[in-house]
Amino acid sequence: MLKKSRTNYLRRAFYVLSFLILVLAYRTLVQSLALPVEGIRFKVERGSNWHQVAARLAEKDLITHPITLRAWLWLRPNEAILRPGTFTLKPPMTLEQLVVRLAGVPDGNPPLRIIEGQRFSDLRRQLAEREDVLQTITEMSDAEIMRAIGASESHPEGWFAPDTYDISEGERDIAVLRRLYLRQKNILATEWAQRAKDLPYKTSYEALIMASIIEKETGIADERHRVSGVFVRRLNIGMRLQTDPTVIYGVSDAFQGRILRSHLRDDNPYNTYRIDGLPPTPIALPGRASIHAALHPADGDALFFVANDKGEHIFSATYEEHKKAVQRYQR
Repeated sequence: MLKKSRTNYLRRAFYVLSFLILVLAYRTLVQSLALPVEGIRFKVERGSNWHQVAARLAEKDLITHPITLRAWLWLRPNEAILRPGTFTLKPPMTLEQLVVRLAGVPDGNPPLRIIEGQRFSDLRRQLAEREDVLQTITEMSDAEIMRAIGASESHPEGWFAPDTYDISEGERDIAVLRRLYLRQKNILATEWAQRAKDLPYKTSYEALIMASIIEKETGIADERHRVSGVFVRRLNIGMRLQTDPTVIYGVSDAFQGRILRSHLRDDNPYNTYRIDGLPPTPIALPGRASIHAALHPADGDALFFVANDKGEHIFSATYEEHKKAVQRYQR
């Protein structure tokens, strides 16, 4: 008799405890998650279970008691569906709505946007920050990366086409880079085959170098060919390019937002105030428009240009005209 009473007591205690857990789980499920206004990207790895997901949600401070979520799903097994993939979670969202969302179709991976004028180091950083990309190049040098993608060149700057690219879940970073590299190679080869006559470039690589300089000098479409014309005329008459973006690239981390006299005096192969001709490599990732401009310079007699107060450029044929423009817009 005593044993039966003890069994009944334990059964009632179990029911009460289950009820309390269910109530707590329900209250947790209907409460809004502590999501930031802009939302978050939450990735469910293939092979994950709800126990692991609940723990990760607690680590991110999105839920307080992961056991309540697991208890709810244990009591309602038909709702315990979990799909691998990346999901965007935006407020307002309750935990119950989260359960439904993670049982639905995952979001597509956000595109990889490479902006014209970025450096290769920026591209590496973008890839390293993506959770949907399989990281394999973290410990590689730039030269090792170029060998890994099958490139004959050792310096990566300029060789990756800026654009917006779709990324597959789990795609290897080296595969992404190979895709961008082959696209830039194709663009350069196509544009080189259609180049204007009598250009001062010995190789298509020199045109790529010029394109990267044009890319950094202006973001205005109508100016690219005019800027190209200035630099091509300078090369043709043996005049130094004297372009600030190459100086900035050459001093690298020493540049703090303003070009100093010491930068202009610095003895490095990218200082076009001191060297003749082009620098040894591109200084950025140029887009197709800048490559096209480098190979189709505008006619004219301008040898100088300076930015005005509207972000455009004033072009001058003589140094005297240029000095007046500098005096007006820069000083």
